[in-house]
Amino acid sequence: MRAAAAASASVTPTTNASASLTNSNHFNFTSHRKICTSLPISTMKNSHKKSTLVVVRAIKDRKEMETETETENMKEYNKESTTKQQQPLNLEDVNPVGLGRKSRQIFDEVWRKFSGLGQISRTTRADDKEALDALLIREGPMCEFAIPGAQNTTVLVVGATSRIGRIVVRKLMLRGYTVKALVRKADEEVVNMLPRSVEIMIGDVGDPSTLKAAVVGCNKIIYCATARSSITGDLFRVDHQGVSNLTKALQDYNNKLAQLRAGKSSKSKLLLAKFKSADSLNGWEVRQGTYFQDAVASKYDAGMDAKFEFTEAGDAVFSGYVFTRGGYVELSKKLSLPLGYTLDRYEGLVLSVGGNGRSYVLILEAGPSADTTQSKLYFARISTKVGFCRVRVPFSAFRPVKPDDLPLDPFLVHTMTIRFEPRRQRPVEAPAGAKQDLRSFKLILEYIKALPTGQETDFVLVSCTGLGVEPTRREQVLKAKRAGEDSLRRSGLGYTIIRPGPLQEEPGGQRALIFDQGNRISQGISCADVADICVKALHDSTARNKSFDVCYEYVAEQGRELYELVAHLPDKANNYLTPALSVLEKNT
Repeated sequence: MRAAAAASASVTPTTNASASLTNSNHFNFTSHRKICTSLPISTMKNSHKKSTLVVVRAIKDRKEMETETETENMKEYNKESTTKQQQPLNLEDVNPVGLGRKSRQIFDEVWRKFSGLGQISRTTRADDKEALDALLIREGPMCEFAIPGAQNTTVLVVGATSRIGRIVVRKLMLRGYTVKALVRKADEEVVNMLPRSVEIMIGDVGDPSTLKAAVVGCNKIIYCATARSSITGDLFRVDHQGVSNLTKALQDYNNKLAQLRAGKSSKSKLLLAKFKSADSLNGWEVRQGTYFQDAVASKYDAGMDAKFEFTEAGDAVFSGYVFTRGGYVELSKKLSLPLGYTLDRYEGLVLSVGGNGRSYVLILEAGPSADTTQSKLYFARISTKVGFCRVRVPFSAFRPVKPDDLPLDPFLVHTMTIRFEPRRQRPVEAPAGAKQDLRSFKLILEYIKALPTGQETDFVLVSCTGLGVEPTRREQVLKAKRAGEDSLRRSGLGYTIIRPGPLQEEPGGQRALIFDQGNRISQGISCADVADICVKALHDSTARNKSFDVCYEYVAEQGRELYELVAHLPDKANNYLTPALSVLEKNT
């Protein structure tokens, strides 16, 4: 067992590779959590590529373990603890090895009792329901562990009988949430797997008509369901279409509530442009220009040209070529927002586009609409894929063209421009022998919308990294999982996508966790740790609109360490997720 040698609220880089995980001498008390971050590339002596990694010591807070036991054992345990605290300390009492052994023994005992907590209500009479709920949630020891606002939050758990879902349900109850569980069949076996105070909803994620009643009254969703077979139809129904159906059902419910208040849901996207007819192209202007003029080279340039048209196939296509050195072509329009709407109420843009996989520059012009001479230009580079895709661009990604200008204020945005320039274009995947001319482009526009802003996550999705899946079915599983993730990202809901390593049936909070982005993790993780992350992400603003991988801490090879250790003293709620996710990239 490790104990903390130092405490710091922030991550501190080091310039010495010997301070890495494998060479660090550190300690960590049971109530502490440990955070690690990557070493900057410039400070590493070896040539291996480094990436941002965050490691968190996932040891359960002693108060949480205590609250998960029965009341009688709690009183006895507290009495013994008080007696021990009155005794003088010696070297054996602070021996890290001894402390680690004792903490594991205490945790194993508490876990055995906690695993049967969900069955307590099954042995009681029906007329004891109110008294039991008051004992377990409001009047019992769990009242100290309740999260502020949890009693006003209803969470729908999809896949509540899965390995992760069963633990998620109980963790939510311990914290005072109102819990609804979506199951396909409410037979006796399923009912006995869930605590009695959980409201059971019968429905199929593949059937949208059965989800309308399930989302009524729900504020948030945790999606733990997964297909039980590798049949393509099952994978599509559960992992892809199921996520899409639930996000739509929740959005429809939010819009219905907003209509009752004579307004529009704050979780709905704002439509800026939809290209469905020839008339929708009105107001868009095609322009061309050059960054510099080369009089000699211009004699040999083939020029540039571009057009924006609505084809017979029903597509709005912006296409052309740029052979002029330093030249560019662009498509621009002055925005016209609905009355009472401004972009400062939104956090970014989403574009549904298709084409031949070129990259573009998205430019926003901001300033007083009455005097455009005072406007400032802000740009962000976007990449597309061959075929159709959705591109999310947060307003925080836009940078001023002139470095001295102030950051972008979405409230002042009045013009949008999509620019193509031959420089910085990269070849895309194509059949062998196919020629690619990076100076030509084709962009099919479907719609442009503004993404609603928010502080918290609305939808938590448990996906997977592909580790632990049979190689013969891994590609099929990942294809369905990634399609479900994409449908969630473009829904407009605040999302958190968790990709755990291979799941293990063992107590959580025993080992450090690695949070990463980049599909590089190699270890498994307990179902209990994944469930704890799901619950903590509900009210953590740093978890909104982020996708990340998570697994157990591993020991890196000598000379290839990716992170160092920094001690972290958590707050009362033992919140390790905020510092872990704060350094990870958003809108992923």
